[in-house]
Amino acid sequence: MTMRTALAFVAILGALGSSPTRAGPCADDLYRADLEVGKRLDEIAGRGKPAAESTFATTHHQPTPATIAGAEAQVGDISESQLDAVRGFMVEAHKADEAGDKAACEKAISGARNILGM
Repeated sequence: MTMRTALAFVAILGALGSSPTRAGPCADDLYRADLEVGKRLDEIAGRGKPAAESTFATTHHQPTPATIAGAEAQVGDISESQLDAVRGFMVEAHKADEAGDKAACEKAISGARNILGM
């Protein structure tokens, strides 16, 4: 996974999470899922193989779930296809929530959790 892909993931989730629309029927579930996904990626990082510190890591920024995931993909702790699938499910969940479709939102969140073994 490239850094550009990881940053695009953060931008997509940030844009979806900060939209000025009213909270959908799945907003609380989405909030919890975003936290759980971040926590799970941290757990994977904690168990994984060490890698050299990147230049980006030394720029006084806090790591995001996406940058952690990108680093994990580079050392092989989580595959890029798994990361893409999680990203797709979370984007799908946000869109379903915006559309007021709680069932589709919950199904997408479940898909992301399943990929991460949650």
